[in-house]
Amino acid sequence: MNNEKVADVYGIDFHASYSVNLFKKFRRLLREAGIEKIVESGNLVAIKVHFGEEGNTGFISPLFASAVVSYVKELGGNPFLTDTNTLYKGQRTNAVDHHLLAERHGFATINTGAPVIIADGLRGHDHVKVEVNGKYYKEVKIASAIYEADAMIVLSHFKGHEVFGFGGALKNLGMGCSIRESKLSMHSTVAPYVKEKKCTGCGICVTACPVEAITLVNKVAVINSEKCIGCADCIAACPENAVKINWNADQAVIQEKLIEHVAGVMSNKKGKILFVNFIKNVSPLCDCVNHSDIPIVNDIGILASQDPVAIDQASVDLVNAAPWREDTYFPPEKRGKDKFRSLHPEIEWDIQLRYAEEFGVGTRKYRLKPLFKARFPVLEK
Repeated sequence: MNNEKVADVYGIDFHASYSVNLFKKFRRLLREAGIEKIVESGNLVAIKVHFGEEGNTGFISPLFASAVVSYVKELGGNPFLTDTNTLYKGQRTNAVDHHLLAERHGFATINTGAPVIIADGLRGHDHVKVEVNGKYYKEVKIASAIYEADAMIVLSHFKGHEVFGFGGALKNLGMGCSIRESKLSMHSTVAPYVKEKKCTGCGICVTACPVEAITLVNKVAVINSEKCIGCADCIAACPENAVKINWNADQAVIQEKLIEHVAGVMSNKKGKILFVNFIKNVSPLCDCVNHSDIPIVNDIGILASQDPVAIDQASVDLVNAAPWREDTYFPPEKRGKDKFRSLHPEIEWDIQLRYAEEFGVGTRKYRLKPLFKARFPVLEK
């Protein structure tokens, strides 16, 4: 008898009609995947989204966030939209700018019906320490508002990614729910450095550093790596973008560190998280970049599951089974069957899935359950 765990992954395609529009299908998808068991009356429900970087157009439409908000409210939940501040210098480095960008991209309360709460606070420090006892971390630091929520709906735009090969539910959880210090720890094994030609010697980073690890030498900031605690405050504070990240973490290490943070996010929410992947506008790069290129495949559909590993594996399989779009920027001679290794040949994207299964986050084995007779590439092979 085969007792191997198999996770259910439900899916709809983007076909719509006069009788059944896409939002009716989306509601059914959420119901079949178990939202009514996950959200209880009185629950504070975090709806984890990515508001998109300035100039990016690939992020999930706020119309879908609004649909989730409405459903959660019907179930008696109290929803809020959330994300965390970025490690790099940009429009989402602090909660004020992050909130304003979310509003510009259509995620204002008047549009979605729920407030935006930046989960790690004003400057990316607010966190709860969670024990995971992993290979790299005994404990991880998870953004406070996400950890303290009673339930969570994770809306992820599935696409290529320049560091992880692909970005889906796991990336949205592990990186997207961690504080800035944790993001730096995952990406780098050494302290940030100062690009001398860009430094004006203003001293703002010196003031921002909580452990006095930065000094001015000949009007140039110098970081003492032995005193640096990796909080990344200097990166966020520098007005000249002169403080840089050492992107030196081994690809296997960064993917496995990601998964240990995923475990931390999920630790207090057993049976209280629903994952939704939008396989739409499958761009080559993350929504953190300031543009969205032509998708690599045509829009496929929306998946939902209570298992983050299974939903990401199913999403990878569906994209890889679909034909390349002819008008994508990627040259025809480099278009292999594995879309993500074709885009980022130096990255073994399945490390995150293997380690997630090993670490007990979920299973790669899934049962795809199409709704409304959805037509998916995998099923047509």
